[in-house]
Amino acid sequence: MSTTPCFQVDAFTSRAFRGNPAAVCLLDKSRSAKWMQDVAAEKNLSETAFVTPLKSGFRLRWFAPVCEIDLCGHATLATAHVLWSEGVAPAGAELRFQTRSGVLTANQRGRGIELDFPARPKLRGSVPEAALAAALGLRPKNVCKVADDFIFEVASEAAVLRAKPDFGALAKVKMRGVIVTAASKGKPDFVSRWFGPRTGVDEDPVTGSAHCALAPYWGELLGKAKMKGFQASPRGGEVEVELVGDRVMLRGQAVTVMRGQLTC
Repeated sequence: MSTTPCFQVDAFTSRAFRGNPAAVCLLDKSRSAKWMQDVAAEKNLSETAFVTPLKSGFRLRWFAPVCEIDLCGHATLATAHVLWSEGVAPAGAELRFQTRSGVLTANQRGRGIELDFPARPKLRGSVPEAALAAALGLRPKNVCKVADDFIFEVASEAAVLRAKPDFGALAKVKMRGVIVTAASKGKPDFVSRWFGPRTGVDEDPVTGSAHCALAPYWGELLGKAKMKGFQASPRGGEVEVELVGDRVMLRGQAVTVMRGQLTC
């Protein structure tokens, strides 16, 4: 009976049971998209990552419970952590991933991991501001589109924490998700939460891809290239970001909480 090593990792945190959990499956050969989607639905985490070795680097795909995802930060961080900690890749070696969003790299930086991801700047186009405001129960300070998400800026950190979305109404808005965010008066430069009921994830604990949009958004408003974001979900997590041209460096830590085998 063939088995597939599978791990569960908490990403963007240094503590177990915080940050964002992702499953990481180490494949020895390609598997069908249907099989990967079935595994992701079975795991029922915001993302399950599937990594396959190539002649140079790895192929990496991410699946939410109901669909494949174009870009995922926390599951990439989790994958890099597994490859190094399980001895699949040499410690200190740069990891290169072939993905639906191009080539992404991961490097060890002290106790943490640095991901090189594409920035997601604001896009022109109409925004369903009234529908978002009604679904979120919040008054917006600014709303804009970024890739397949909307940024919904509010006046205060307290308003971000207060958000209690109507997920049924939010799922009717055509988008991957919505990022609710505000500037912070404390140590992080900004706070956020991410809601994506259309992907099968009502609220994601810590969303790396959202920070690819938040970095250029807050970088322009705050006049900074290096910032720290805090995603204020119940689990919570920290993401350090740095703008480098049209790329965003995402930095964080990860903790393995489970090792096992898929037997199907």
